[in-house]
Amino acid sequence: MAIIAQLSDIHLAAGKNGEVDDDSGPVRALRAAVSSLLALPARPDAVVLTGDLADGGRPAEYTRLHALLSPLPMAVYPLPGNHDDRDAMRDAFRDHPAVAGSGQDGSPVQYAVDVNGVRLVCCDTTVPGNPHGEMDEERLAWLDDALSAAPETPTVVATHHPPYPLGIRFIDDMRFADTTGFAEVVGRHPQVARVISGHVHRGSVGSLGATICTTCPSTYRQLFLDLTRPGRAAVTGEPAGFAVHLVTAENATTHFVPTGNYRPLMEVD
Repeated sequence: MAIIAQLSDIHLAAGKNGEVDDDSGPVRALRAAVSSLLALPARPDAVVLTGDLADGGRPAEYTRLHALLSPLPMAVYPLPGNHDDRDAMRDAFRDHPAVAGSGQDGSPVQYAVDVNGVRLVCCDTTVPGNPHGEMDEERLAWLDDALSAAPETPTVVATHHPPYPLGIRFIDDMRFADTTGFAEVVGRHPQVARVISGHVHRGSVGSLGATICTTCPSTYRQLFLDLTRPGRAAVTGEPAGFAVHLVTAENATTHFVPTGNYRPLMEVD
């Protein structure tokens, strides 16, 4: 069994002076998320960061992010979102062998790691300079090879852009474009227990063929749930949060956890 926590859409932002203000909203929100994660009765085996870790893709943002995550005693696995810079992120997390070995000079940040008997496959769906996502033939071939390497191991595939529509116009305009190839690759590998994504700034559950997919709340701001057309592109005051995925050989379960100090109020039989 593996417990994998997911933090997403952190959006650490450097100011005009090039530094990240430690009193800024994203920093305070990330500190709260880390504290909440560490307070869980069952500590996760690993943490995956599903993109938009920095707001402007600046080196100072990733340097501060790395430091703010340092209280976490477990391995942390980042992947980029549309706000991120691949090489700046890769350089900041060069102490993570899988990240450091994922390439260089703008190449996709993608790798597979083992987490307590579960395989975590981190895919790069970003298109530099664009908000939407895609996986070209080369990246799909890499994913197929990564999944073929461990066909009997329960697997979680992580992306920034979710491979299913949300019904929120603002997000669907920046969607994972043409998921046909991705769906075909995942569908060939029944050991994939879950596809987990960010980008949406809310928790949601969807599907890709027979595979259950989820998105993770943002550690900072949540997007307004407006399913009308054209709908409003807005953030809300809903609680920040993260996701916790419990994965065994038989099944996978996802919990959405609001950030905060929520202690038991009473014991129940």
